[in-house]
Amino acid sequence: MNLIEVYIQEVTRRLPEKSRADIALELQSTIGDMLPDDYTEEDVKDVLGKLGSPAALAAGYRDQPMHLIGPRYFDVYVSLLKMILPIAAAISLISVAAEFILDFNREDTIINAVLATMGYGIWRLIEVAVQVFFWLTIVFAVIERMDKGKEQHPLSPSLKPWTPEDLKSITYIPKKKAISKFEVFGSLMWTAIWATLYFYADRLMGIYRGGGEGLEFQIAAVNQEVLLGYWPIVVVIIALEVGLALYKLIIGQWTKRMAIFNTILELFATIVFIFILLNPNLLQPEFTAYMSELFSISAAQFKNWLLGGIMIVFIFYAGMSIFDGIRKSRIQ
Repeated sequence: MNLIEVYIQEVTRRLPEKSRADIALELQSTIGDMLPDDYTEEDVKDVLGKLGSPAALAAGYRDQPMHLIGPRYFDVYVSLLKMILPIAAAISLISVAAEFILDFNREDTIINAVLATMGYGIWRLIEVAVQVFFWLTIVFAVIERMDKGKEQHPLSPSLKPWTPEDLKSITYIPKKKAISKFEVFGSLMWTAIWATLYFYADRLMGIYRGGGEGLEFQIAAVNQEVLLGYWPIVVVIIALEVGLALYKLIIGQWTKRMAIFNTILELFATIVFIFILLNPNLLQPEFTAYMSELFSISAAQFKNWLLGGIMIVFIFYAGMSIFDGIRKSRIQ
């Protein structure tokens, strides 16, 4: 086997057809100059080894990278991927929760609806992640091949070569002040859960009894018409909570402005829900009668005990959230 001819063939087959003949002649001449007069097979192997892999040599002739995304753009690519993926996933979760609330079939069992929504939500997250990864990768692969410069030093997020001056634009975030993505998604998930409970309270909250097919919903705990009477202001609270969660995701740390916004939101939401809880028609009479008989107390005592306990939980949670936000925003 003529190793030189095979080597030249392996190089040229990776090149445009119009340039193969010229490069084949050039390689033939180069290899001939590198070989001694009476060369052996070992001499040929040594020369070809110095020239390197045919694929690498062909890439040098083509002046194109052998990678999809090289070191020059890889750090920017990963940074954008880490930033865009959580935002896209959060928007996807919000849209799934909104679809569940708007399209819920009251004739369907709540367990089936929740399981179907969870499965759809997982599939939506996978679909969004694949789409973001695919299109961002395509964009950076095109940029990589359009960049004709020979410089391969990694770029900064500003798409310029890194210099120590870039450090001035980066904010140092202490570990105790940072906001994790888990915290952001926890906030979004909690908002989706309580919003679902609020708008479908008459289907979710109440008395369940065992039946032939498992637990069956028997008595609703609250009057849904009363809750729906406050829906505009509740939707505003939901929008503010979602906005705060996305703001946390973008900023990545607790700031004084964020702590102030969080304080106002917690106080506003707590006052609204306490006002709703104080509505005398909130609880269903059948539910109140059943529970008061179960605990052997009067209906008034049960109402005071239940609603008072819920108010205490609301106030305690709001106080802890406000305190934690202010404390973290003061960390230097």
